Amino acid sequence: MNSSLAAYIEETASKLARVRPEMVQTFKQCYPNTLDTTVERLHDDTTFIITGDIPAMWLRDSSAQIRPYARLAGKDDELAAMFRGTIERQAAYLAIDPYANAFNREANGNGHQSDATKMGPWIWERKYELDSLCYPVQLCKDYFDATGDVTVFTPAFHWMLRRIVDTMSTEQRHEELSAYRFEREDILLPSDTLPFGGRGTKVNFTGMIWSAFRPSDDACKFGYLIPANMFAAVVLGHIAEFAITAYGDETLAADALRLKKDVEFGIETYGVVDHPRYGRMYAYETDGFGNYNLMDDANVPSLLSIPYLGYRPADDETYKRTRAFILSKDNPYYAEGRFARGVGSPHTPLGYVWPIGLIVQGLTSTDAAEKRDIVDMLARTTAGTDYMHESFDPDRPETYTRPWFAWANSLFGQFLADWVNEQNID
Repeated sequence: MNSSLAAYIEETASKLARVRPEMVQTFKQCYPNTLDTTVERLHDDTTFIITGDIPAMWLRDSSAQIRPYARLAGKDDELAAMFRGTIERQAAYLAIDPYANAFNREANGNGHQSDATKMGPWIWERKYELDSLCYPVQLCKDYFDATGDVTVFTPAFHWMLRRIVDTMSTEQRHEELSAYRFEREDILLPSDTLPFGGRGTKVNFTGMIWSAFRPSDDACKFGYLIPANMFAAVVLGHIAEFAITAYGDETLAADALRLKKDVEFGIETYGVVDHPRYGRMYAYETDGFGNYNLMDDANVPSLLSIPYLGYRPADDETYKRTRAFILSKDNPYYAEGRFARGVGSPHTPLGYVWPIGLIVQGLTSTDAAEKRDIVDMLARTTAGTDYMHESFDPDRPETYTRPWFAWANSLFGQFLADWVNEQNID
């Protein structure tokens, strides 16, 4: 562990010991878990990051796992090099295929090569997920804001930005322009594949961007995934900024801003519904034909994470109404038990709660009592492991999925560090 990270952990742990001593060990284990167990620096100075128990690099997970360390990158050369290496590798992956969500360490042909889609030896899985195009840009934004390091703005990164905007523009008109197809024969759940010959359910033009799969890797019910489009709107603003300040590319900036405007119009016009109990709120998915899916999933981007994504602030009225729905039994993937209550996912057993869902609830809360309650729930549901898990039974936390889930661990460390600093401990 490098010195700046060790110092930050000890400083935070010292504060934590004064208010929640039983959580010191959990914090010390969880916060550095991504760096300790999933990050590999390669001979070409790029960084390969596995998700945990799967030996592939997801564009989403690799970004989300290291985002909590961006705040330290400006003070630590080793961390900065790790970020630069991740950004460089992600740009190389997106040059190979912007529709793939997960890649191999080298061109070894591992992964789901039997899927009926355009696979290749670098690709582990080719589930097109809109958020996979967003996370690498957001990661660069976090890193650049923390360090001011302009060396990340390489020709390859410029090409990545162009390819992202072009792919998003194509998927605005999925029915007419997209050649993407995906089918998987050997499936455990119907959500592992797309219906209708791998095309997915039909959508109408809305200005939004079509996505085949959710950040859970489950197939979308309807093709316009609202939280992913919110993330895309934010990221397109970053692309326009980078296009001008780093490359002087006015055409790319104009294309990104035009797409951002379309997406935001689509969200606010087609993605808002009038709920009989909660009023005007965001749907999770829509098809542009008037069909909606009212739910939320703990995987980020989610509707709960809207302020975390930067799309709307926590005091936005539509978000507040949406949040009230999400954190209620009207959300089919909200669960309550003796030890915890929170958002789960159709990706895991029904009735399970996700620590990531609880953490995002805490990161987006403006209520001190709610945050403290979430800290309590996370503290009592590690099943004695002092680690976060993918999901757990809120009545029996010792029953959980994925004992090694680095994203949840490092994000928990960020939340707990933020929370303890809000206690104003000298």
